[in-house]
Amino acid sequence: METAKPETIDAYNAGFPPEKREVLEKIRATIRKTAPEAEEAISYRMPTFMQNGVLVHYAAFKNHIGLYPPISGDLDLIQAAAIYAGEKGNLRFPLDQPIPYDLIERIVKHKIKQNAAKKTRKKG
Repeated sequence: METAKPETIDAYNAGFPPEKREVLEKIRATIRKTAPEAEEAISYRMPTFMQNGVLVHYAAFKNHIGLYPPISGDLDLIQAAAIYAGEKGNLRFPLDQPIPYDLIERIVKHKIKQNAAKKTRKKG
């Protein structure tokens, strides 16, 4: 049976059991704290944060939380995230291990800078 497409991040998170919902809410809070100016949306059926373009999407799966898109342009950050890299460089945080909220914060900060630089290049 097809489930209804969530219209908001609140609706998305509400569709999961409490223990998974708690992780999703903490990821959301981490992103909100790091990118207070970002707009929330649902894109590709996933919670999405936009600021001069997509910062990140996240999604819950049976055994992990996915974070998208792949990291680029910062070798230290890529190496720090390498243990979580799945297909195509998207990150998978196993639910049976502590979620690396500090890494998520670093990724969002990096994406804010990347998106701002892209926007500046387009203006120039």
